[in-house]
Amino acid sequence: MPGRRRQAILFSVLGIITIVLTVALNISWVVLNWRTGVFFVFGVIFFLLVIAGMVLNTIFLVREIKKNEQHDAFLNAVTHELKTPVASIRLYLETLQRREIPEEKRREFYRVMHDDTNRLMGTIEQVLEASRVGSRSDRGSHSVSLAEVVAECVDMARMRHHLEDDALHVEKKLPTGDAAIVRGDAPELKSAVSNLLENAIKYSGGNVKVSIEVERLDPQRVAVRVKDQGMGIATKELKRIFSRFYRIPGVITQKVKGTGLGLFIVRSVARKHGGRVYATSEGAGLGSTFTMELESEFRPKGVVS
Repeated sequence: MPGRRRQAILFSVLGIITIVLTVALNISWVVLNWRTGVFFVFGVIFFLLVIAGMVLNTIFLVREIKKNEQHDAFLNAVTHELKTPVASIRLYLETLQRREIPEEKRREFYRVMHDDTNRLMGTIEQVLEASRVGSRSDRGSHSVSLAEVVAECVDMARMRHHLEDDALHVEKKLPTGDAAIVRGDAPELKSAVSNLLENAIKYSGGNVKVSIEVERLDPQRVAVRVKDQGMGIATKELKRIFSRFYRIPGVITQKVKGTGLGLFIVRSVARKHGGRVYATSEGAGLGSTFTMELESEFRPKGVVS
């Protein structure tokens, strides 16, 4: 990673030096030939074209290096997320094979291996889901109750992270008797909501207090809002966090493992379903709120076809 940064700095410096030299040479040439109108005009045009080309070339090189950095970080993160649970499962299996383990300890080993298996499957599913949502353009035509999707995802998150009931609080701001129906793909919507919940839980630290709202914005839009009391997000990072492979640099985020794909999946699913996703935060340590808006229609509960 430091090598990539050095390359970015080197290309930037070389680009700036080249631009400065080009500017100096062209200004000198124009000054020397200013009396000849045709030469002057062509000199100015040539000057602008060369400068534009050099600037674009430098920007392209720096962006490519940054993309390579993100790809390297993604590969390192995925490798870690795959190797760690596999190594853990292997260690417990070898222990069970070689030793006589008391029944209580044996059950604990089984529980840990089950959790590691879930972690492994979660990483694999996230990588596959990122590939699917990035390649498919149609959103599907099934009628999906968003409130039911949220309820199912909340139950799964509670079970997966062994959370108390009050750790995740759900509030429905829908007209009495109405259901928010989204036309689309149910598994993709579940994946988006699950990723929002996972993100909020992971970055809440030891004290998980997350509120989830399903709110009717107008007759054609519904929002899922996930608010946590975790580490918060700096203003300059609020848009970057939805990019593929991007993770906020810093000590805290290095301790929280991830692939940098979760919020990218959320953004892709939201766009595919005629909506958007955005984040707000008061700053570091003050929590954050993620809002996913989707196209919807509202019907009486029980009517989803």
